[in-house]
Amino acid sequence: MPFSYGLEKLEPAFDDRPVPYIAYGGRFHELAATHLNQTLAAERVFIIASTSLSTNTEALSRLEAAIKDKCPEVKLVGTHVGIPPHTPWDTVVEITNKARAALSDKPISDRDILITLGGGSLTDGAKLIAWMLANPDIKTSADLETMYSASEGYSTDQFKPPAVRVISIPTTLSGGEFQSIAGATRSDGSGQKCLFTPPTRNPSLVILDPDLTTTTPSKVYLSTGVRAIDHCVETLCSLDSNPKGDEAAERGLKKMVSGLLHTKEHGNDLDARFDSMLGVIDAMSAVGSGVPLGASHAIGHQLGPLGVGHGETSCIMLPAVCKWNAIQKANIERQAICRDVLIQIAEVRDLMQKSGKSLEDTDLGDVLDLIIRALGMPRTLKDVGVGRDKLEGLAKNTLTDQWAKTNAKPITEKEQVIEILEMVVE
Repeated sequence: MPFSYGLEKLEPAFDDRPVPYIAYGGRFHELAATHLNQTLAAERVFIIASTSLSTNTEALSRLEAAIKDKCPEVKLVGTHVGIPPHTPWDTVVEITNKARAALSDKPISDRDILITLGGGSLTDGAKLIAWMLANPDIKTSADLETMYSASEGYSTDQFKPPAVRVISIPTTLSGGEFQSIAGATRSDGSGQKCLFTPPTRNPSLVILDPDLTTTTPSKVYLSTGVRAIDHCVETLCSLDSNPKGDEAAERGLKKMVSGLLHTKEHGNDLDARFDSMLGVIDAMSAVGSGVPLGASHAIGHQLGPLGVGHGETSCIMLPAVCKWNAIQKANIERQAICRDVLIQIAEVRDLMQKSGKSLEDTDLGDVLDLIIRALGMPRTLKDVGVGRDKLEGLAKNTLTDQWAKTNAKPITEKEQVIEILEMVVE
């Protein structure tokens, strides 16, 4: 889809969900100021910004200046720079208490806004922080345990829903800005990543600016795009798939794969970047259709806290999980459908021709491997510094993840996880 600045638009991201809205066609800081004034009638703003963006670019200063210059009725009450990868619990608690203090002069309302400027760890943090702000008794990591326990049992009615609204300005393609679920990693040394399920409210607005994403290191940007491909593949390959999810996943795959491969070769092509950003919405529409995910996400959630990038987990695990499921004969027909979608993409056919691979001898895992290698992404645990000594703990934590049980071949034993991990050790 051609992208142009100067044609500003505001529209729902999805046709079946009230949030988020997306805004695009303008510079991110100008769009933020416009919608703080006109759309959200904001009174107070707290910013959570990426360390790299704040240190290496003028993005944060441009955002702060736009709010101060163009939003005379809005008070910028605070800014926090940095959330470590995979959103540690202790950091979430720290920022919550900082924001709570900054907003303490009067009761929190829906005219109070958290703005995230950066990647998925910030977005996850803000969704959880907004929920915690509505519940004053949640002040420590121990208190946060009660929210997680309730989320595990899908019984969160004892907690007040978020009042604060979140504006997300993403610089990656991981897609967390399009759902309310938030992932955060325990700070107790276990390395366990936990999924929290706040009520569906945030993010309320997502601002898409493809030029801003050029500040993201190519490796990070492209790998998070593979994360969105993972969303599409695992929904399309699910035995609980549905037509709505299938259609969205197919659309997302075509936009994401083509957009990412083109961005790899032409990094400043804003059309390709914008296509990928729209592909993320399709991917999250597929996830939001009610289709459960699988073992790539389950293992990836727990691999991340070992120091592996959010998107890199999918680069390593997705082809292996597809191969393992095929060996188990768990979802052969669904995988064939997904493979056929991918080989319709012109760039994928070119890759296959250059590699000398024939359609008859190429399964879904092979096609995904070809795409991920073309993007220059890591393909083994060794590539990202994870050795055999980590496999036992990784497998144990994976069994606690909800998507392990909804894999096409349910993952219920540690040995099953080890089998998959052995496929990508080195």
